[in-house]
Amino acid sequence: MNDLSSIPQPAERPQRQRKPDWIRVKAPVSQGYHETRKLMRDLGLNTVCEEAACPNIGECWTKKHATVMILGDVCTRACAFCNVKTGMPRMVDPLEPEHTAVAAAKMGLEHIVITSVDRDDLPDGGAGQFVKVIEALRRETPQTTIEILTPDFRGKMRAAVEAICEAGPDVYNHNLETVPRLYPTIRPGARYYASLRLLEEVKSHDQMIFTKSGIMLGLGEQRLEVHQVMDDMRSADIDFMTMGQYLQPTPKHAAVEEFVTPKQFDAYGSIARAKGFLQVASSPLTRSSYHAGDDFAQMRANREAKLAKAAAKAS
Repeated sequence: MNDLSSIPQPAERPQRQRKPDWIRVKAPVSQGYHETRKLMRDLGLNTVCEEAACPNIGECWTKKHATVMILGDVCTRACAFCNVKTGMPRMVDPLEPEHTAVAAAKMGLEHIVITSVDRDDLPDGGAGQFVKVIEALRRETPQTTIEILTPDFRGKMRAAVEAICEAGPDVYNHNLETVPRLYPTIRPGARYYASLRLLEEVKSHDQMIFTKSGIMLGLGEQRLEVHQVMDDMRSADIDFMTMGQYLQPTPKHAAVEEFVTPKQFDAYGSIARAKGFLQVASSPLTRSSYHAGDDFAQMRANREAKLAKAAAKAS
């Protein structure tokens, strides 16, 4: 009988961790979900909800909330956590700004989130398209508040941030994504302190624009590293911090090292609030644009209360 023990065997692919009950969501089946999907298709718009395989898509699209992803659906980078396609992007769609504004008007959005792929191939990194989208939204649906989630505009940051801030978004979001130690493996095309500087640039240009940033948990970060990120964000005068559970999109992406419990998320949220953020969202299913409209309204109310308290104290 042949002895197979000495024959080299193919390496077994590590098994993906089973999701705990608190991270499970229902499959999207509602009429509202299908109506939102059809509208996006009819207008030729991409959404990060689909491209990044967001677990909240069923809930958000049922409520006719969607995060529009401009500048195409192909990214020039290949981050280890992201499910968006990587490659050579197509030409920028000149109709995208108007189509985005039409979608916002048809959905009756009070608040819209606009994000994009990285476009390192463009001279301005895609900043001009953000400006055009903001301007189109202001014309078509002036009552809608606008939140943008931009890339870091590597090598073009200052000019890009200045142009976008001049267009006047209500919230400027740029995610740090993880702790600095994990950047070489998780976010190799970016630099932690460059991302912090971007958000500082926003505040130096216009103090009234709310700034926002977030990180994923479960990638192998340590508790004290998360606390340090909070301190770094506050040093950059960031108003709003989000924390959510990282979920591995496919076996080729970075593995989940830990499923952080809801109790642990609550504890992180309490610490972040104690450090002085105007708004904090911390839960396993938290994502940058999840409940963004409600969070914006609360953040604005919190700032007004803070300013009123300071004025009363001064008098």
